[in-house]
Amino acid sequence: MNQTVIVTGASSGIGFAVAEAYLQRGYNVVGNARTIERLKQASDKLGNPANFLLVPGDIAQPGTAKALFERAVAAFGKVDILINNAGIFIAKPVADYTEHDLDDLLNTNLKGVFFPSQQAAVHMSANKSGHIINITAGIAMQPNVKVPALLPVLIKGGLNQATRALAIELAASNVKVNAVAPGIIATPMHSQDDATQAFYRTLAPTGQTGVTQDVVNAVLYLTESNFTTGTILPVDGGGSAGTW
Repeated sequence: MNQTVIVTGASSGIGFAVAEAYLQRGYNVVGNARTIERLKQASDKLGNPANFLLVPGDIAQPGTAKALFERAVAAFGKVDILINNAGIFIAKPVADYTEHDLDDLLNTNLKGVFFPSQQAAVHMSANKSGHIINITAGIAMQPNVKVPALLPVLIKGGLNQATRALAIELAASNVKVNAVAPGIIATPMHSQDDATQAFYRTLAPTGQTGVTQDVVNAVLYLTESNFTTGTILPVDGGGSAGTW
């Protein structure tokens, strides 16, 4: 039986690239995005593979996480990997954040990881195997004065610690829990104008920005490793290594 992976935020950017990579390896992929329209567009780009199951819904809602696992099990038997990729990023000075900003970040970046992870912990522990990967942020490991982002640092930094905590909790059940912490990756989330791109390149000592394949490679490594858990793997051109 082919392995099955759930990918949240699968309709674009990193999530789409991760879903595509697993499909190319013959996995069953269960993709989540907020709307079925976005998922259908992603499926069209992928050639409408029969093993790409579309499950729309707000990942901040516990019912969406439950539906993801129920439909995955009904279609494919079990879930082997969860990729908690869905996320938003709002950078601004601390005084400028609004309650709406806070709610949006808590819903997508915190609840959107907790509820699927809760489902995964129960399901994978019963099967005595599985991988959970959280996509966090390099800036949560090393804040940068050039990018004031207290709320993302607060939430993604907490997720980095939670990754370690859950790895320890689920170790006896043979469930591996890790995180990938990207820096600036070329996706639709980021502005593509030349001046902004030039600024982004100053955020890593290598003077580069990344591409989605860089994150895909890290995710694949972690889900193919049986001896790596509780790790936060930065993919950020050295941006989290310190100051330079």
